[in-house]
Amino acid sequence: MSVTDDRAVGTAPAASVAVIGTGAIGQDLVSKIRRSAVLECALVAGRDPESAGLRRAAGLGCPTSAEGIDAILAAPRPFDVVFDATNARAHAEHWRLLRSYDTLLIDLTPSKIGQMVVPTVTGVHAPPEGNVSLISCGGQASIPVAHALADRFDVRYFEVVSTVASGVAGRATRLNLDEYVATTQQALTAFTGVGATKAILNISPAAPPAAFRTTVHALAPAADAETVRAVVAEAAERVREFAPGYRVLACDVRGELIVVSLEVDADSEVLPAYAGNLDIIDAAAVLVAEQHAARLAPAAQQGVSR
Repeated sequence: MSVTDDRAVGTAPAASVAVIGTGAIGQDLVSKIRRSAVLECALVAGRDPESAGLRRAAGLGCPTSAEGIDAILAAPRPFDVVFDATNARAHAEHWRLLRSYDTLLIDLTPSKIGQMVVPTVTGVHAPPEGNVSLISCGGQASIPVAHALADRFDVRYFEVVSTVASGVAGRATRLNLDEYVATTQQALTAFTGVGATKAILNISPAAPPAAFRTTVHALAPAADAETVRAVVAEAAERVREFAPGYRVLACDVRGELIVVSLEVDADSEVLPAYAGNLDIIDAAAVLVAEQHAARLAPAAQQGVSR
C-alpha cells in the first residue's frame, strides 16, 4: 500500500486548516500546508503577539491570532482540520473544547488521547472520534521498522533510543519528556505486540548540532541478517514516500541482537537539516490532513454543483 495513493486531486475547494502553536513545529507545519494543493492555512494561533512564528505566518499571508484556542472557537465555522502543536496538557483541554465540533484534531503532542497513527503501519484514515495522535517523533521514526521486524520475526524485546539537538527541543518538548517516553513506549507495544519495550530520548547540546537519529534494538532469536536487512530496507522505502530525508545508516545482526540506526534530515523551508525529528512528525500530520481533505472533497464538490 502506498501512503500517497488517495491524495486529493481536481478542483474541489481546499480543506480549511488551523495551526495552534507557533514554535518550530508550528512554523514548519505552516510551510508544509502552504505547499499542499489540498490544504488552506486559514488561521495560525498562538499566545504571544510578538512571537516569531506569528510574524512569519502573517508575512506569508496567513490569518493570525494571539488568542490561542479561543481564536479557533470564535471562527465563523469549524475548521476542517486543526493541528495542535502545543503540549500534552494543553491538548487535553483543546480536545475537550473541540470534540463536539465537526473538526479533525491532529495531535503533535505526546498526550496519548487520540487514535495513534503511523502512516505506513496504520494508514492515515481519520478515526470516528476525530482525534489523531502522531505519538512522538521517535515513534514516527522507529515504529515502521519495529513493526516490520515484529511482523517477520519472533521479537522478544524492543528498545528505541532517539537523539535530538537541543536547539530544536523547545519548551513543549522539555515539558513533555515523561509523556514522550511513556507514549512512545506504549505505541511500540501496541504496534508490535511485544510487551517488553523501552523508549529513551536524549537531548544533545553538541556543536555543531547533532542530527536526529533513532536506534532500534531488538532481540529476535533465529533472525538472519539478510532477511532483516531486506525487511528494514522495505520499511524505510515506504516512509520515504512522505519523509524523503529518512534513511537507514546501519543494520547489524549479532546473534539474536538486531541494531538498526536511522537518521532523518529535514525536508523543510523553515527547519535546519538536523531537525528531522520535527520534519517527520509534521510530514505525517500533513499527510493525514491531506487524506482527510480527499475524503471531504466529494461532498464539497456536490455542494459547489448545487
